[in-house]
Amino acid sequence: MEQRAEPRRRGRPRGANRDDTKARILEAAAAEFGERGYEGASIRSIARRAGVDPSLVHHYFDDKSALVVEVVAVPLRPDRLVQGALDGPLEELGARLVRTVLTAWDNPAVRPAATAAMRSAIGHGPVARMLREFLRREIMHRLAGRIADQADAELRAQLAASQLVGVIMLRYVLAFDPVASMSDDEIVARVAPAVQWHLTGTGPVLDSASVRAHNSSHGE
Repeated sequence: MEQRAEPRRRGRPRGANRDDTKARILEAAAAEFGERGYEGASIRSIARRAGVDPSLVHHYFDDKSALVVEVVAVPLRPDRLVQGALDGPLEELGARLVRTVLTAWDNPAVRPAATAAMRSAIGHGPVARMLREFLRREIMHRLAGRIADQADAELRAQLAASQLVGVIMLRYVLAFDPVASMSDDEIVARVAPAVQWHLTGTGPVLDSASVRAHNSSHGE
């Protein structure tokens, strides 16, 4: 008499420890992102590939963004950083975005992995595709949502992001002076106006440190 297979139990597989289960989920996530991209992969499909219940994936990882961050081994959540910068007065958004990026990349515990991820994002292959889709969905779409009253919000968000990516590339990836040697305050003073203009078509509101840095660089 043919025996029926037992249904898969919810939760952690029997006999598996936490590290093994988490590693298997990450391996499945990397494979799903590689085949389907960030947008095409889902928590359910990752759980199915890992042989676990979707609730267990959520037990270890808050969401799909958290899986990406662990797959590429970057010790920060870019989506949360951007979301934090989006909170506050709109007229100060450009300055907050620039300073948030600089603060994150100035962290020596973050920079090597973040630099490697940036290089991967501008390359070819499944990892590059995953990272580009992640950046578009979790960062640019959030930024566009903050200025949703603008008819061309998506374009404005991309142009603003181009300024931030340019600073990252010159300052941290290529390490070109004088940009690489400038203080954060001076970078904010010089770049935030362009970011703010792209977002809202208006000038920025800078903090006092950035104003002093800007005035000092112009001999005022």
